[in-house]
Amino acid sequence: MLSIVSSPSIRPYLLLAIVILLLAAVDFGHGRFLSLGTAYSALQSFSTFGLVALGLGLVMLIGEFDLSVAGVFGLAGCIALLTGPDHFWVGMLCAVGTGAAFGFGQGLLIVLLDLGSVPITLGGLLTATGIAYVITHNRAISSDNLDLAMTLNDPVVGLFSLRSLVALGIFVVAAAIFATTRLGRDLIATGSDRKAAIIAGVSVKKLLLGAFAFSGFMAAMGGAMLSYGLASATPSGLADVLVPAAAAAILGGVSLAGGSGTPLGIVAGILTLTVLRSGLNAVAAPPFAHDLATGLILFAVAVFDAPYLWRRWAALHIHFVYYQDK
Repeated sequence: MLSIVSSPSIRPYLLLAIVILLLAAVDFGHGRFLSLGTAYSALQSFSTFGLVALGLGLVMLIGEFDLSVAGVFGLAGCIALLTGPDHFWVGMLCAVGTGAAFGFGQGLLIVLLDLGSVPITLGGLLTATGIAYVITHNRAISSDNLDLAMTLNDPVVGLFSLRSLVALGIFVVAAAIFATTRLGRDLIATGSDRKAAIIAGVSVKKLLLGAFAFSGFMAAMGGAMLSYGLASATPSGLADVLVPAAAAAILGGVSLAGGSGTPLGIVAGILTLTVLRSGLNAVAAPPFAHDLATGLILFAVAVFDAPYLWRRWAALHIHFVYYQDK
């Protein structure tokens, strides 16, 4: 059983199933958790955090980290409403183009100067946030295009919205590319052992540039979609996305050391968080319950990933088998 829980390929889905079963048990007989409204709420949160988690997760997969996603998320939302308040596609193109260029620029600095990703992306976070404050004159901005906001958020078959369908579609495409092309293998190889990946012919520098550009693109898309969905934007981004995105990637089996994780695992990780949030709201849990429960889950994952635990488990298993044979 412990080996199943410790497996990065199985654990994300097991955690999601456990969260659903526990919340269903807590709400047994009331029908608040197992409802279309709760599922719709969870998928709406998924559309906000999921795209950021996908981009950040792939950067983590190659052994790097992108702190700037929170700043790019807010900046993109402001750019979208400033450049295309009445023209969705114009605003989206400007927003995601800025995000991709921002991520590519950070990746270029990391590759050319052989710098660590944390200090560079921390600078990127502060820079993007500062630019957002400058272009909005330090104030929230709003859009009169409420029809678009309603269209993006209107329930589809009572469960989805256009925002959540777009996010799910992107994950399906990413998972297919990851599973059927060399790109997925190269990302894992780069995160597992960068020197060995170079020897094997992997273009590590191009992967780094692409991963950071993709992370910026995804953060920008998430921020722009949220701003259009709310018909408003602020330099702070209207949501704290960095912590949930990183937590979702970790719960989804992505290692901070790199070399493990998949897009489908990240889906399970972000759904674990969003189902937990929506489920606790449905059963009228106190506001701190979500942070407490998320923290405990992350602690449990960290413990199960501890090398010492598994060395001790292996030693006890060998000891048990030895005396059983005796």
